[in-house]
Amino acid sequence: MASKRWIIFVLLVVFAVIDAGPIAYGVCQAGCSAAVVACYAAAGFTFGTVTAGVGTPAAVLACNAAFSSCSAACAALALAPTP
Repeated sequence: MASKRWIIFVLLVVFAVIDAGPIAYGVCQAGCSAAVVACYAAAGFTFGTVTAGVGTPAAVLACNAAFSSCSAACAALALAPTP
């Protein structure tokens, strides 16, 4: 009898966690996008109009690197359960 109660308790605890990771991921990506647009604007460029070639300014490459790091950090939120 006690083991049935224990199993029910464990199941209730496990299913009480809500998986809101995709929402947190979307919010995080929106923040990263806003930051990279501001970074490009500060460098005097428009995000999405510069291709990363040989003559790309260092400021734009730095913005791209920061955006890449930010997006990679957001990837962990997609799988994290949010209580």
